[in-house]
Amino acid sequence: MTADDIIKAAMDSDVAFTKEFSRIIKEELRMTASEFSEKSGIPASTIYKVLSGKREPNIKTLRQIVSVLRKLDGKEQSEGSGKSGFIAVIAARPVLDIITEKKLKVRDRLITIREYSATSMEEAIIAAIKAERDGAKAVVCAPIVSPTIEKVLRIPVATIMPRDSLFEAIELAARKMG
Repeated sequence: MTADDIIKAAMDSDVAFTKEFSRIIKEELRMTASEFSEKSGIPASTIYKVLSGKREPNIKTLRQIVSVLRKLDGKEQSEGSGKSGFIAVIAARPVLDIITEKKLKVRDRLITIREYSATSMEEAIIAAIKAERDGAKAVVCAPIVSPTIEKVLRIPVATIMPRDSLFEAIELAARKMG
């Protein structure tokens, strides 16, 4: 279950949203509408109307639903891995494409990795803040942006030190010079 599923369904159609929201509450969360209401702070009458298709959720209600699903998703991750959250890797898309595993074993723990694409300093900072809000327990990013990100986040920041690729790039540049 992910908040992304509900967002995608909301973008597809009202029917798709209602169906996905109902499925998530019943099958994945194993909750009643009133239990979801208590967790989300959304009035039970609103939840019932949305689930029955009698009302489309307004943007505030949709945001509340997505927020609760993200929080609950984080709790489910913590129950499965012994520790909540994930490690966010912030980099340009070509660097992220190198990552083939979405889960890595580190010291007998299975760590989830989430990619956040960024092509500028500003995008990297925004991605870092978003990652922390999404539940990241640490961030991995480029050295040019890590000092700034460390100042705005409350979670650890590790810096990518691409020594081998740096030397390869220098050699390539030297060959291109002639």
